[in-house]
Amino acid sequence: MALGLIETVGLSTAMTALDAAVKSADVTLAGYDRVIGAGEMVSITLNISGDVAAVEAAVEAGKEAGEQVGRVIGAHVIPSPHEEVGKIIKKYENVREEVKNERKSEEQ
Repeated sequence: MALGLIETVGLSTAMTALDAAVKSADVTLAGYDRVIGAGEMVSITLNISGDVAAVEAAVEAGKEAGEQVGRVIGAHVIPSPHEEVGKIIKKYENVREEVKNERKSEEQ
């Protein structure tokens, strides 16, 4: 298991990077963070998880695609993150499941 991070300025750059990342390898979006005030802009950090090789490929593809439309602040892969980092990944996965369940309830 690995954690990949792609930090961008702006939503269009983030979405372009994410689209390229998930199309290039078998990875999942573990979560994202939005920070207002990154150099007077809004930064979005995409958190991608999967096996090490897949995350490395996805982060590189996402970084390259993001740079075509906007600014990528940074991109990094943490192979085999410590279990404390894994807690953050699990937190995002749990939130994602809760959102899915809420949407299903609303549809019924």
